[in-house]
Amino acid sequence: MESVLRDFVSIFPGLEVFSHMSPLMGFTRVFLIVFGFVLCYLGYKNILEPLIMVPMGIGMAMVNAGMLMMPDITDPSRHHIGTMFLNSMLEKPNEIVDAFQVYFLQPIYTLTFSNGLIACLVFIGIGSITDLSFFIANPRMSLLLAICAELGSILTFPIAMSMGFNAKQSAAIAIIGGADGPMVLFASLQLAKELFVPISIVAYIYLSIVYAGYPYLIKLLVPRYMRGVTMEQFSIKEVSPFEKIVFSFVAGTVLCLLFPVAAPLFVSFFLGVIIRESQITRYIYITDNVILSGATMFLGFTLGCLLSADIVVDPKMFKMIILGFIALFLSGLGGLFGGLIAFWVSKGTINPLLGIAGVSCVPTTAKVAHKCAQEVNPQAYIMMYAMGPCIAGVITTAIITACYVTLIPKSGL
Repeated sequence: MESVLRDFVSIFPGLEVFSHMSPLMGFTRVFLIVFGFVLCYLGYKNILEPLIMVPMGIGMAMVNAGMLMMPDITDPSRHHIGTMFLNSMLEKPNEIVDAFQVYFLQPIYTLTFSNGLIACLVFIGIGSITDLSFFIANPRMSLLLAICAELGSILTFPIAMSMGFNAKQSAAIAIIGGADGPMVLFASLQLAKELFVPISIVAYIYLSIVYAGYPYLIKLLVPRYMRGVTMEQFSIKEVSPFEKIVFSFVAGTVLCLLFPVAAPLFVSFFLGVIIRESQITRYIYITDNVILSGATMFLGFTLGCLLSADIVVDPKMFKMIILGFIALFLSGLGGLFGGLIAFWVSKGTINPLLGIAGVSCVPTTAKVAHKCAQEVNPQAYIMMYAMGPCIAGVITTAIITACYVTLIPKSGL
């Protein structure tokens, strides 16, 4: 009977692989298949960010279902448990070229992920849908709120070091607190390439959870009457498209000059903004509907396909899950305290929810602030105000990333 069952299972390589795995790996594999379905469902229901969670959930479930015994690229006589999706551990050029013939996602990962191009493509798209009006009209307030919302990006660094990570790894993990997915990709590739996969996956899962979790933090810390402030008395200077173009050109050039290590991100973001304000119709269609949508889909799907069982059972993964939560919690906390200070200093004309928008998950945190204000007072249209600190958060996170990437290798830590 056992031999018949064994012969039957051998017909299906995906099932047979279970016999070559430890019980922990087997359980983790099944868990990730189920978890992938849950993420996909929550994205479908718009409970989590669907643009990321639906492709990530699909990739996560099916990469763990599609495991099989594969010959080693370097030594065909040896076999290992793998998939036909991609191999993120290859470094030698000849191995990568050979992998192009085997793994269907390998070209996308090698040519867009491992060099940070995917982050730049997303930034071009984000820039093309971003209106700088409120930020340019009120840069001081926007930047101050964004700085407060970087609390997690700063304090998580020493916490991560105390948990056994080195300085480069700690800095890459701390950038999760900036809530800027492309920036996390860029920082981890520059500082801790060996942790790129788990850091990126933890970051994007948490960034989607932010949409569902931050409203509870807001209700806990901000009184109801403050959440409903309409900001009608807060004057906004009108900013012309030409002013936005000039600002983008000057700001992008200065930031690239001061922080050249993050120049690819700065130039990508401001290129998108200038395309938007120049009203170049053909480019606007491409940046929004092709570049941003395509990059986001492949970003979520590839990250999901990278999350195989062997990544999850790594003890460092549990620590990063904790640190990712700490980073985003501290940033949300710092942003809201900054918003409360702005409310008191302005004598009640600034809605304190603008502080949470300083956590630069563009435009998600701005939407969270607006939605929470609308729940209390339908007349509180604060979306355009919230975009100011949200955009400022992109800039402050990029500056902190550049500082980490530039200073830490020189520190000898």
